Amino acid sequence: MLSSTPSDIRPPQHPLVFFTGGTALRELGRTLAGRTRNTVHIVTTFDSGGSTARLRKAFAMPAVGDLRNRLLALADVEACGQDLVRCMDTRLPAEGDAGTLRTLLRSFSSPEHEVWNGIGELQKHTLLHCLTAFLRVMPADFDARQASLGNICMAGKYLSDGRTFSSVLPMFGRLLRVRGHIVPIVEENLHLVARLEDGTMLIGQHLFKELPLPIDEVFLTVYEPGRKNSNPVPCRPRASVPALAKLREASLVCYPMGSFYSSVVANLLVDGIGSCIASLHCPKVFIPNTGHDKELAGHTVEEQLLVLMSVLAQDCKNTKPSQLVSHILVDSSHGLYHGNLDALKKLAESMGICVLDVPIVSPDMAHHNPSVTADWLMRLASME
Repeated sequence: MLSSTPSDIRPPQHPLVFFTGGTALRELGRTLAGRTRNTVHIVTTFDSGGSTARLRKAFAMPAVGDLRNRLLALADVEACGQDLVRCMDTRLPAEGDAGTLRTLLRSFSSPEHEVWNGIGELQKHTLLHCLTAFLRVMPADFDARQASLGNICMAGKYLSDGRTFSSVLPMFGRLLRVRGHIVPIVEENLHLVARLEDGTMLIGQHLFKELPLPIDEVFLTVYEPGRKNSNPVPCRPRASVPALAKLREASLVCYPMGSFYSSVVANLLVDGIGSCIASLHCPKVFIPNTGHDKELAGHTVEEQLLVLMSVLAQDCKNTKPSQLVSHILVDSSHGLYHGNLDALKKLAESMGICVLDVPIVSPDMAHHNPSVTADWLMRLASME
């Protein structure tokens, strides 16, 4: 039985693995990075909005924005330098003449451009090489509005290395002295689809921000948003080799807070993940969202657990629920959850899942306390 306040927490011998996307895990990730570099972030590559959509349309490639965000979140700023982080976070203007914006992007290729101020020569040389690779293949009509220089450089490396992330993420990880490991869930160019309860299809993750009705199902497709006369055909690719390799080493698996469908469930829609998790003898922890998640309209917290189970079980039939989720972390004092925690606890008990009611939510009820949450995850990981 765990005590109510963790103490004497030892660093895990094997990594804590998170299924994530976007920015919800930024503060928890940074907190854990200050305690251990033994974390793995398996990140979605399905974002389809804004400048990411324009980059994906031009090159029919996976989204790199969430990967870049997590790299910057886990960067050791003291070691790599604040100017490098600033550079990787630089964006072009959101408005302006298309030709002028492309000219501005090309101007970055000059080693004397102010965007490189304060950056070490090796760092600058590396990023300039990536940028030049991108500019060589940039379409004449490329839409550069609000383009992220970090995304552009990562795309240049991806395209010049045979359209694979196998060298992109390790290189940028070294450049930013990243404290942990970041891997994509898949390398295919796929999009996320939501089928609403009335049968309506929303094709593209960017549409998940405004849901007129509750989600009934999500799946992946090769369908490109904006293409006419085509229905989205579900597909189930194999999880990337790096994702499965890191997952097999886990001391703890976490389905963390964040956009439930587009950040967490999206990572589980691929072959190999469920069966790999079921084979692991370590804690598998679900941390439900507190506060408001637009993607969870109409879904209670116990229904969220059932969704996780259903998705994970797709490639591992006849598996005990506790092999897929062993613990749930909630905070009945400060947490604001969809549905009733008593109903969740009753459902979890019937599945052999341990619910830990611990003070992990901040008093504002909208955020998890990163320090306390990190304590509990490391404590559970030490039980492997």
